[in-house]
Amino acid sequence: MTSLLISLIAFQATAQDQESLSPILFIYDASGSMWGKLEGKTKKEIAANVLSNTIKQLPDGQNVSLMAYGHRVKRDCDDIELLVDLENSSKEEITSAVNGINPLGRTPLARSATLAINAIKDNKTKATIILITDGIESCDGDICDVVTKAKAEGIEFKLHIVGFGLKEGEIEQLKCAAQAGDGRYYDAANAGALSDGLAEATSETVDDPDPNISIYAIKNGEPIDVSITGINVTSKRSMIGGRTYKDTVHTYLPPATYDLAIQPVRSTDIEAIVLKGIEIEEGSMQHHTVSFDGGNINVMARNQGEAWDVAVSVVKAATGKTIATTRTYGKVQSIEIAPGTYNITFRALGIKGKGIFHTFENVEVKGGKTIDLDHNFENGNINIVTLNNGEGWDATVRVIEKSSGKHIVTTRTYKKPKEMEVTPGMYDVKVKAMSIKGKTAETIIENVEVKAGKTIGIEHNFLSGIANIGVTKNGELVDCTVRIIDAAAAKQIVTSRTYTSPKSNPKTFILSPGTYTVKLRGKKNGKNTDQKFSITVEEGKEVTKVVEW
Repeated sequence: MTSLLISLIAFQATAQDQESLSPILFIYDASGSMWGKLEGKTKKEIAANVLSNTIKQLPDGQNVSLMAYGHRVKRDCDDIELLVDLENSSKEEITSAVNGINPLGRTPLARSATLAINAIKDNKTKATIILITDGIESCDGDICDVVTKAKAEGIEFKLHIVGFGLKEGEIEQLKCAAQAGDGRYYDAANAGALSDGLAEATSETVDDPDPNISIYAIKNGEPIDVSITGINVTSKRSMIGGRTYKDTVHTYLPPATYDLAIQPVRSTDIEAIVLKGIEIEEGSMQHHTVSFDGGNINVMARNQGEAWDVAVSVVKAATGKTIATTRTYGKVQSIEIAPGTYNITFRALGIKGKGIFHTFENVEVKGGKTIDLDHNFENGNINIVTLNNGEGWDATVRVIEKSSGKHIVTTRTYKKPKEMEVTPGMYDVKVKAMSIKGKTAETIIENVEVKAGKTIGIEHNFLSGIANIGVTKNGELVDCTVRIIDAAAAKQIVTSRTYTSPKSNPKTFILSPGTYTVKLRGKKNGKNTDQKFSITVEEGKEVTKVVEW
């Protein structure tokens, strides 16, 4: 938003003779409270940086003045000084002065406003005053009264006030003063908001035309902060209309027909409202109160009657556009959205299968109303135990949905019973033993029927034996490659090496029971040499073959 506001400043500067730009007078808070911290930095550091950056963006030739209070004496309500006068056009002089300020004192808002207004009066000019303060009046003054009386005298100025880190109950007098000064109050809770506020304040000067449109936005009866963008229907050019800051924004748009896009600033699922075909005429004033009254959807999900975590997506029925997402985490979650018709989909987490989705179709949401959506998912359990010759064994497990052929679970047993939650239906379960090679190392258990609320147990015992293959020459270990081929299927099932370490020579293989052809290849007299032999592996037994090379 800041960049758009800066663009607007530049646009305004080119739209008028820069020599006619009236001065901008900043009143800078140098009270002791500016040493307080926000986001790990002092408010003094943040304010100085943001103000310096804002001034750099002002048009060339713009006169800029600076007044500070509380920068010399701790408890003096008259410690107010015009550091840079109204005729100054040097941005660097302002920046240097700001960086040299040392916050010490009190917050004499009314007296500072009085001196600023008197400076404008004495210079026989008009000006824009921008007050930056992190505190409320501490010297028994009434800034709203000061501004009101000055306006009654006919002194020509506009007053904006930027409250930096103020609490809700501290801003009424400041809002009153800004309104009396034909300006705005901007609430800045952090560096970004301060930058936005100053950018917008410097774009709305005393030189601007009188406002011709005002906007006020509410949601469920309470004022909300919204940004306004005017889009020229003919040229398609966008112009910033400002922000409401939970108040009424008065702004100026050149005469034309606009679509006004009004977007809540705070995080919300409420979509922007667009006022179509708003005709702006010179010399006229119009007002629009925009209601974002949303409705609420309370979502809750269960599994077998117990609270369950689900992902929720809210899709606009007419467009298919997803406008909100959330998770329940086993609790009721509330989603606030604009009135309309929606499809709301629950996706159960932690369960696998085609039944993990449920969609409430064409749910009509009305402003200020709450709809409760509650869905109970169903699941059963597959409990699988994998063994090898009767002992617990690690295996990979894949659960395959019978109707679609889709793998919905892939896991491992790690020698322990493994339980998987799936939706009711028919499944095939594919298990593959780790470290076993051969035709019995993998199998599919077909037509496993899972029923809601039930657990079906599966136990599979893999069969294997052990083959130890070694190679020696004259009592020394020989490194050879070993290829083991299933003799019946003529299929190679494993390739390895013996190396020359007692840890791997003989090399141990866990194989399905059966007959195998073993092919060895190694160096003999400097040449590759092959040997071949057969072995038979029996269930639960061990066979060893050491070949003399």
